Amino acid sequence: MSDSFSAVGGAPVRTLSGVQILATGSFVPDNVVTNADLSSLGCDPEWILQRTGIRERRHAPPEMTTSDMAVAAAERCLEAAKIDRSEIDLLVLGTMTPDRLLPATATRVQTRLGLQCGAIDVNAACAGFTYALTTAMQFVATGCSKKALVIGADANSRAIDPTDVKTYPLFGDGAGAVLLSAGSPEQGALAYTIGADGSGMELLHRPVGGAESPYQIGVEPNSWLLKMDGRPVFKWAVRLVEETTRQVLEASGLSTEQIDCWLFHQANVRILDAAVEALEIDRERVVMHMDRYGNTSAGSIPIALDETVRAGGIRRGDHLLMSGFGAGLAWGTIVWRW
Repeated sequence: MSDSFSAVGGAPVRTLSGVQILATGSFVPDNVVTNADLSSLGCDPEWILQRTGIRERRHAPPEMTTSDMAVAAAERCLEAAKIDRSEIDLLVLGTMTPDRLLPATATRVQTRLGLQCGAIDVNAACAGFTYALTTAMQFVATGCSKKALVIGADANSRAIDPTDVKTYPLFGDGAGAVLLSAGSPEQGALAYTIGADGSGMELLHRPVGGAESPYQIGVEPNSWLLKMDGRPVFKWAVRLVEETTRQVLEASGLSTEQIDCWLFHQANVRILDAAVEALEIDRERVVMHMDRYGNTSAGSIPIALDETVRAGGIRRGDHLLMSGFGAGLAWGTIVWRW
């Protein structure tokens, strides 16, 4: 059953119940890169901490790919779920750092996990997990899929220019996964919205490497790496988080006090601080791991969710709010009943 409400940029707010998260899993590489480690690149460790809230991040070793991290997170999720893998009939991977441009990285993950199912890549950058989750839950809620594995994974350290001292320190590598199945009518997305505004694509993008501008001899070095205009992206994110949060809360009939766990994309502590202040949120209920992992893009929200679940921080009937936002510009905000 689906209801629509007005939302940012005309994107509707809907509800989709009868879906549950059976299990979670996550993975981050062992290699810790501290702010002090980046000082040799011309980065001021204190500036990074004060401006972003990040103390350290994880970087994958050269031999580790996005699919490696996705598989590791998925294995931990499936171990927790304790199900027969033959029951999984859909895999959706959110990533902006695929192993290759072709084929979809999800197919590689599917094969390595020993699954016999459809496998889809979703590229919504840092909103990748919320897009992947909302895609998969449609299949489960309609009965087209019995169990769906949803993964958010990114090897960001491969896609950022190390000479860009304002951007390189922000990102880390990691992956998180959830397993969906049919649930009770009370469970699932009480309200959700996904949206995009392509007029902002130049603010955060990788300009070279696609069909528009293929790799070729003579191309400017590092032109294929991520480019970000940080100030307007920051202002947009602050507004976006507040507006979409208010919309899904209104649609769900819940107040901020009724949200037991806030899972915002871990982009910058100042964005989260602005959301906490504007929405008058109890900060103790806001999950933060950016100080340890930096911005892990599509891995951000599912890593936070898995760590919270494993710490016993979420119980049946709890209300969660997940909000992802990033390149596109794209966003997804969800109120979920556990």
